[in-house]
Amino acid sequence: MPRRYLAVGIFIITGTALFALGIFLVGSRHEAFSHHLLLYTEFANLDGVTKGSKVQVAGMDAGQVARIDVPDSPNGRFRVQMKVDDRFHGLVRTDSVVTVDTEGVVGNTFLTIHTGSPSAAIAQADSVLQSKPPVNMSDLLTNGLGIMNDADATLKQVGGKLNVALDGANVAIGNANDLLVGLKEGRGPAGMLLRDEKVADQIRETVSTVQATTSNLKQASAGVNSIVADVQQRQLPRKLDDTMTQIHSASTQANETITQVHQSLTQALGPDPYGVTAGQNISQSLSNVNVATGNMAEDTEALKHNFFLKGFFNRRGYYTLSSLSPEEYRHSKLLAHNRSPRIWLEADALFQQGPHGEVELSDRGKHAIDAAVVSSGDSVFAHPVVIEGYADAGTPADALASSYARAQIVRNYLEARYPFAATNVGVIPLSETPPPGVGHDRWSGVCILVAEKK
Repeated sequence: MPRRYLAVGIFIITGTALFALGIFLVGSRHEAFSHHLLLYTEFANLDGVTKGSKVQVAGMDAGQVARIDVPDSPNGRFRVQMKVDDRFHGLVRTDSVVTVDTEGVVGNTFLTIHTGSPSAAIAQADSVLQSKPPVNMSDLLTNGLGIMNDADATLKQVGGKLNVALDGANVAIGNANDLLVGLKEGRGPAGMLLRDEKVADQIRETVSTVQATTSNLKQASAGVNSIVADVQQRQLPRKLDDTMTQIHSASTQANETITQVHQSLTQALGPDPYGVTAGQNISQSLSNVNVATGNMAEDTEALKHNFFLKGFFNRRGYYTLSSLSPEEYRHSKLLAHNRSPRIWLEADALFQQGPHGEVELSDRGKHAIDAAVVSSGDSVFAHPVVIEGYADAGTPADALASSYARAQIVRNYLEARYPFAATNVGVIPLSETPPPGVGHDRWSGVCILVAEKK
């Protein structure tokens, strides 16, 4: 009897513990135990965003849509309430912009809060952020097809006009060529003067006897006048002038048509009302497709494993950085130990001010990154790589935003220049404080960590 009671007690305690663990995991998954702040934005068209949709800040999961207020009239805008984790408060500024994005071409729709500029103030709770209408891929492709059709029609018109002008020029040049050939062959009075030796002899005789007789002089002058009149009747100079005029007119029309085509293409590819060009919109859409494809590949691979997918993440080398705060990262046993190779690069040797005041990589910085990758060998492409960003200037929020921006710049350069997989490179902003025991107490710049499994 006591053994039965003991077994029942153990069963009840175990069930209660599993139930409490499940409640904790579900609450942690939905961020029920973390601090949040409420932010607002407005859209004329939600494009698939619903209550409970995911909210990301600078590409990291940060919250969800808490409420959507429907407008009273067609001219109104949907007011969206967003619940954002308080950890990301320093990245949201008064000039931050909210956009509607999708996970791939047919994936789920979510909201993205883009980080503002370091010089702007931090957005307070209940602030209304600016929004940007979503880019519809079908509308973009339709507009691009229309522009290409217009350009094709314009080029066909230019080709037709050029053909007509060139035909006229060919006819005029042919007529002039026939006239010159006739002169060379001795046809007509002018040709006779050029080619007939008998006429030349007569002219010489006339000149030699001009002093002897006035009548012969008048007769020779009359003959010369007759020859000049015949040349004038043929209107050779005027025909040459007309030909050159036609060629000049055709060239002018071609230049005007090419200018119109250039203006049309400039207007089509120019910036939209928010200052973003068509090329940048297409590039952003393709980048989203690339990221979504990588996420889909990871999800498919994870479904092949069991026991809460733990084996997949252990084989991958590290847990998703979006689930780690900077403080958790500093004390992570997988990522923060000093046994994995680290490459420390100072900010002064990496970055410079761009022509518009933005931070960009300098030529010296690109050479430093290339040297770091070469020194790590080919094995660097077989392990996860984490770009740690550091900044020691300004307020803590400014330092966090600046360190994140620096890490992103280095990550973009590595993915564009070397065969790094997008899912195998992560970034983490650490302000100015590195993990303990790595040889540095403070840093300003970046650190490239090759997360080798020991």
